[in-house]
Amino acid sequence: MAATAAGMLALAASAVQAQEWPTRPVRIMVGSAPGGGTDAMARAVADRLGPLLKQPVVVENRPGVSNTLAADATAKSTDGHTMVMGVVTAHAIAPHLLKLNYDSNRDLVPVAFVGAVPNVLVVSNSVPADSVQALVKLAKKEPGKLNYATSGAGSTQHIAAEMFKDVAGVDIAHVPYKGSGPALVDLIGGQVQLSFDTLPSVLGQIRNGKVRALAVTTAKRNAQLPNVPTLAEAGVPQVEMSAWYGIYMPAGTSKAVQDKVHDAVDQVLAMPETQTRLQAIGAETAPMTQAQFAQFHAAEYKRFGEVIKKNNIRLD
Repeated sequence: MAATAAGMLALAASAVQAQEWPTRPVRIMVGSAPGGGTDAMARAVADRLGPLLKQPVVVENRPGVSNTLAADATAKSTDGHTMVMGVVTAHAIAPHLLKLNYDSNRDLVPVAFVGAVPNVLVVSNSVPADSVQALVKLAKKEPGKLNYATSGAGSTQHIAAEMFKDVAGVDIAHVPYKGSGPALVDLIGGQVQLSFDTLPSVLGQIRNGKVRALAVTTAKRNAQLPNVPTLAEAGVPQVEMSAWYGIYMPAGTSKAVQDKVHDAVDQVLAMPETQTRLQAIGAETAPMTQAQFAQFHAAEYKRFGEVIKKNNIRLD
């Protein structure tokens, strides 16, 4: 009886805390520089979240180390008003490649799924291949001659390319850059031949004809590139990659506050202006319950651990 009463009191206290929360401005940490895909997703949410929470919601950029610096700062925060716009690199890929100062599964909790953007196989205009199969044929004809650019080792571009190499049976060399910007400059210039960049980073270059899109790495085509096939349609199945995003909070955050944030983010994502803003960069939203997001996180963590082990992917 006493234990039951204590539990009910704890629940009541948590509910009161959630009603009062937030009592100060809320921070959304972002692990990339302003202007990147993670930053765009965070600002699309933050701009509309503030009025719902009745406190300012500010985006704080802390770029570096595969988006993990922002996740690390959030995991260690104790102010009760810090969250992170989590991304697949920090929460499902980097833990298998880096020695981190936080545990993605223990120190942070998935709260609200935001959306995902596909990676796109793009080639320099100097590459004599107008399809995925033509590219595979070219790569097999000249093993090791073609180079692929990424925004850095351990990025979605890197993992997608290594998966592609495995399934297609080709030998292409990795050239890591410090961000998508310089990688695209060299791709356009022909110093590197291909990339599996994220759609927001490369969409403008595709539209102005500076690079060519051969395939998207998702299960279905993207509305921004309706004439570009999926890799599976192009004859290279089982290579699925998207940069997905979601709100994570420190594990010690009360469930009532988590629920409040989840519901508020879902309201933001349902707003037509938010949908328009996200669709413009090729993002697709898929509402999930918090339990579904937790299951998704666990599945992606396991999947990328297996991919990295199978393909012996390293950061050196």
